[in-house]
Amino acid sequence: MEPGAGSFSEEQFLEACAELQGPALSGAAWELLVESRGFSVYRLLDQPTGLYEYKIVGTLRAPPDLLADTFTNLGYIKRRIPQVTEAYETECNGETVIYMKMEFPFLLSNRDCVYVQQRRELDFRGRKIQVVLAKGTSMPQFPERLDFIRVRQCQVKLAMESDGSNRSKVLIRCFINPGGIIPSWIINLVAKHGIPGFLADLEDACLRASS
Repeated sequence: MEPGAGSFSEEQFLEACAELQGPALSGAAWELLVESRGFSVYRLLDQPTGLYEYKIVGTLRAPPDLLADTFTNLGYIKRRIPQVTEAYETECNGETVIYMKMEFPFLLSNRDCVYVQQRRELDFRGRKIQVVLAKGTSMPQFPERLDFIRVRQCQVKLAMESDGSNRSKVLIRCFINPGGIIPSWIINLVAKHGIPGFLADLEDACLRASS
């Protein structure tokens, strides 16, 4: 695919690179949520949903290409999140499209998600930066199922560059609205405690893979 073609523009990739160099936190009401293992996690309230967008900045003990490989590996995702019972990648209209099915205990409705994902390495101001962009989409090849809630609002931005000695400077931004009738305070609480664990597990998975 040509750079910038499809669901993501060249400008979006360049914005991710620029934000990695200087995460803008003063232009909006970003709130520091937690600091853990060399990472700072910020959140920004989305007024219409009552949910938060998260921005994560820091370093991980792994090179950028390995981090990107692990982050986008569906096998890793299934091992990391046991509720993911099906996940596969296909190509539609020249784009990488991923379908993911999540099954929960009886108190929560099952969910599925269809999203497009693109990964590129860019030369940005003399720096090599790995960027992964993903967002929810709707395609006729993936009709909605009556017994699943379709997750429609899903956006992820990941940018990484080498920080020397097999370490990476990392920026992650994500907003996910699972839909349904789960109270926003429960979703926000799960995110608050789940994000540090996710980062630690991602780093550990990369360390195991490189050992």
